[in-house]
Amino acid sequence: MPRGKVTGKPSGKPAHQLLFSEALRQQKHPPAKDPPPHPHTTTGNMPEGPQGASMDHILQEISAVGRKLEGMDSAMMALTAETRSMRLEIAGFQSQISGPDQRVTTVETQVASWTDSGQALMHLRSKLTDLEDRSRRNNIRLLGFPEGIEGTDLISYLRDILPELTDVTFDPPLEFERVHRLGPKRQDGKGRPRSIIACLLRHSQARQLLQTARAQGPLWLGTLEIRLSADFSKETVDRRRAFLSLRPRLRHLDVKFGLFEPARMWITKNSESLTFFDPEDPRTFLDRLREQAQPMEMTTLTLQDIRDASPSSIFSHPDAREPEGAITPGFSQRLFNSDSARRTPMRVAV
Repeated sequence: MPRGKVTGKPSGKPAHQLLFSEALRQQKHPPAKDPPPHPHTTTGNMPEGPQGASMDHILQEISAVGRKLEGMDSAMMALTAETRSMRLEIAGFQSQISGPDQRVTTVETQVASWTDSGQALMHLRSKLTDLEDRSRRNNIRLLGFPEGIEGTDLISYLRDILPELTDVTFDPPLEFERVHRLGPKRQDGKGRPRSIIACLLRHSQARQLLQTARAQGPLWLGTLEIRLSADFSKETVDRRRAFLSLRPRLRHLDVKFGLFEPARMWITKNSESLTFFDPEDPRTFLDRLREQAQPMEMTTLTLQDIRDASPSSIFSHPDAREPEGAITPGFSQRLFNSDSARRTPMRVAV
């Protein structure tokens, strides 16, 4: 039958209805599928032999890589979720830390303000101490006058006795604003007599009395020792005492020193002069001098070494002096007879 020629009786239906009928028929009675190819048979899509086996291996590798990628995707999703959780926790920690940080900043600000206030307070305190010392410049302290020696008029007594004690003629005569004894009167009359505070009218006369007493040393009223000193505030007295407590160390280090009024210490060492207002500063200076001092060289000897050596060799150092009768043959014979004495070490300065 020639291609394209229609046989049989024409149906008379339109073409689109025929196509629809044919599709329904194929849906009800689908054509039989071709059987799967045998493993050893060849098809047109896959080559035969080793090349086909390599293609299967490649497909298996691609499938394994796909499975690994799926596992990595799930791990990345878990890691992303964990990272998000950590970010939330860090944000919570930051919010918790911000509160203490703000409190610490507030405390630091308050401490800074307190420090400034403390410095201002110390400055005001030093000015107050200076004003108090200046208000006492005309005062002198007198120690050693027995209770009741003045009679009933202490001012007249001091006006007459002070020129006699100091052997100074005052022109004009001494004049006092006020004079009194410190503290309550002792009922039993025992113990040290109370000191006298005398406020002179003229500052020059007060200075002259103090300079004369300092130059002459203790003044004597018969057998009674009388001392005169300046009158300072309690803070200044404490500072002067702290300075004066350093005198033994200064003398030991052969340092020249002095104390200025009201409370300043000057120190001279190796042509270097320094002035200190705080008692802690000269202590630091003295510690530095002690560290700079070279220690004495020491040599360890035993008594046997001293016994074997001659006195001239032992005391050959120019700074060493041989004590008289210290080492003689008879003395060494009696001293070094025992074995324990021979082994006893001693340190000798050389």
